[in-house]
Amino acid sequence: MPQVTLPGEPPVSVLLRRSKRARRLSLRVSQLDGRVTLTLPTYANESEAVEFVHAKADWIRSHLARRPDDQIVGIGSRLPVEGVERLIVPSANRRVALTPTELHAPAESTNRRVRAFLVELARDRLVDASDRYADRLGRGYSSITLRDTRSRWGSCSDQGRLMFSWRLVMAPPDILTYVAAHEVAHLKEMNHSARFWDEVARLYGPCDHQRRWLRENAGQLHKYQF
Repeated sequence: MPQVTLPGEPPVSVLLRRSKRARRLSLRVSQLDGRVTLTLPTYANESEAVEFVHAKADWIRSHLARRPDDQIVGIGSRLPVEGVERLIVPSANRRVALTPTELHAPAESTNRRVRAFLVELARDRLVDASDRYADRLGRGYSSITLRDTRSRWGSCSDQGRLMFSWRLVMAPPDILTYVAAHEVAHLKEMNHSARFWDEVARLYGPCDHQRRWLRENAGQLHKYQF
């Protein structure tokens, strides 16, 4: 993919993406990984894109500055689990254990072992929530897969396969259960029509707070590096 580089310290790479649907130049700074993308119509020339990027240099750098710094997970660091920040401390054995205020983890391969623990905890919580909402909906799903996705918190295929980001287990429990209800609702409505949102409301209830939380905190959940 072609790109434009803004000079300075540090230099910033801006990816250029052409779209048949684009009617104007549009900049986006990802709060997940800091990627900067300029979407432009297919008929726009590259020199116009370069000029636009340089004109928006201050805007780009100000948005990058708002992105949370990455944090390496290890002994002594803090990590949210089910919405509660826990201090990671050495454990007496090779197991990872959760307490109300701490996460006990082996000093060796801490990040890998904590990640594995979070994935299994997420699977337990998401299977439980998905089963509950699928029963309420009266439709079953075919499988549940957990991934470390960057662009979405969950998905539902037309074959009934549910996919979720395991990082949801770091969010407050109501956020995780809302996403489960959202994806289960797609088993009946494979769209985001008014009927779909009616189904989400029937399964879960009001969800404006949960949707807003996800929009505002995505970068926070993805800053932790395992």
